[in-house]
Amino acid sequence: MTDSLLPSPKPTEELQWVAKHLADLCSDEPRRSERFVGTQAAADAALGLFDLTGYARRRNEVLPVERRGASGLSPWIRHGLLTLPRVYSALHGPAADLQKFRDELRWQEYSRHVYARLGRGTAEPLRRALASESSSGVEPWDRSMNCMDVNLDELERDGWLVNQTRMWLASQWSVRHLADWRDGERYFFTHLLDGSRAANRLGWQWTTGSGTSKAYGFSQWQVQKRAPGLCDTCMHKDACPIRDWPEDPDLIAVEADPRLRRDPDVKRTAGPEQVEVHSRPEAVWLTAESLGDEDPALAAHPDLPVVFVFDLPLLTTLRLSSKRLVFLVDRLAELGAERKLEVHLGDPVQVLTNRPLATTFAPVPGWRRRSQSVNLAEVHPWPWLERPKAGSVASFSAWSRGK
Repeated sequence: MTDSLLPSPKPTEELQWVAKHLADLCSDEPRRSERFVGTQAAADAALGLFDLTGYARRRNEVLPVERRGASGLSPWIRHGLLTLPRVYSALHGPAADLQKFRDELRWQEYSRHVYARLGRGTAEPLRRALASESSSGVEPWDRSMNCMDVNLDELERDGWLVNQTRMWLASQWSVRHLADWRDGERYFFTHLLDGSRAANRLGWQWTTGSGTSKAYGFSQWQVQKRAPGLCDTCMHKDACPIRDWPEDPDLIAVEADPRLRRDPDVKRTAGPEQVEVHSRPEAVWLTAESLGDEDPALAAHPDLPVVFVFDLPLLTTLRLSSKRLVFLVDRLAELGAERKLEVHLGDPVQVLTNRPLATTFAPVPGWRRRSQSVNLAEVHPWPWLERPKAGSVASFSAWSRGK
């Protein structure tokens, strides 16, 4: 499918490249994140500069920015420029901080296990559902409130939020206003550079109470505690609409997917344990799940050309923020300066058909579906932090006990 081939992006010209070749697929005018650059060099630098000291105490701080303890590594982790095993073993610090940070990495791994097992099933309530959803037409995120506006600005500008403000926004949307959590999750997914159906969906399910026994409430006291001073300049400071704790929403039990308790096909979920060799590859197929230098297929074949396909049917449906695509193109431009690179725009199956490829297993439904229709000469194992097992993933604690 030669007409799908695009010119390779050049370093420093990534934004212009997206504007020329992908602008029609974006939800906004082409722009990049004001904070994050999607290169391996930027990922390595961020990991090297992160100081764990005080993480357990400061990870939930919001404002001022200097008080934050969050690592900000998640965009690079999401796209495999930093693998969870590498980050887990690379950082050191006080025992309490190290343990808390590693717990957060394991939560990311847990979310991947759930998504790898259930796939699109994570779009449905896992254990409970809101008994009713609002039809009032009221905007769940009232941007006249500082706590909404400031954080939505950061999401839309940088493509990132600290975990605390993700919960604020999700709770305001679904717990207080009873709006459908899937609509809010899609908005997050549009903008978050670390947006994944794994962690993003599971976070929303946890906040709404769909995946746990209790929803997460959000009120003014969290803002005053985590972002002191923010309420002082808000037009609602004397009559805050979230001054009181929200009522717990009515939740009803739903029939849980039996795969939450037991995985009937662990090999499908986890992928190969060793490299599967079927023939001699002619190129390395990289996906947005794993773009880093440590991608197993990429590392195994330093002399082969690299192929990346922007999935036209998928992107047409998703309509992502341009900053997400610029982040990916940052890495492609960096990679293209180091080795032969092909960038395509089209249907991945049509683009890749009949071409012997080396690739790394990705624990997502889209990869599984497409991998069945292309010529995979080699399939390399996914770099799990903890390889999936057959036991329960109904909760993080159940998953942890099963390890």
